Amino acid sequence: MVGAGALAWSGLRPKIEGAVDEIRLPLKHEDVIRQQAKEKDLDPALVAGVIYAESRFRDNQESSAGALGLMQVTPDTARDIARESGANTFAIGDLHTADVNIRYGTWRLRDMMRRFDGNQVLAIAGYNAGPGNAKRWQDEAAAQGQEMTIARIGFPETRHYVEKVLNAERDYRRTYSKELGR
Repeated sequence: MVGAGALAWSGLRPKIEGAVDEIRLPLKHEDVIRQQAKEKDLDPALVAGVIYAESRFRDNQESSAGALGLMQVTPDTARDIARESGANTFAIGDLHTADVNIRYGTWRLRDMMRRFDGNQVLAIAGYNAGPGNAKRWQDEAAAQGQEMTIARIGFPETRHYVEKVLNAERDYRRTYSKELGR
């Protein structure tokens, strides 16, 4: 009898673990994430980590500050991205579609990575608190002859956000490497 129970458990275990992962660490739109990450030379696990921190993969999110969608892109940022990327048919309501939101959010994330020479901590901080704040924290660290670390981020909310993204990135890489094309 014990053998039959163990056999049944071994057959059910992957399904149960998969269901737990979907609740604990949701993943949707992985095809768009893979495509946009590749196009913008980003790690798809990082993109998934940002989406997790911003919306936990819940579509149609809107923050109290007016940021929209999976990657919580503000209308002002979206207008800037549309102008700089040459998009000519953009409307703010488009940010509620996963494809457009992830395209614009990854554009912004890539821009932050470029501005901060690939420094992930600064890029993620800039995505959350704006590039001006991230640059100020970088300059303050440099003026003191120190490396930029998460602990040097001036806003507690942004420090927590960066930690959350980096932890989620690690978890997405480990849990969904196949789905994210890694």
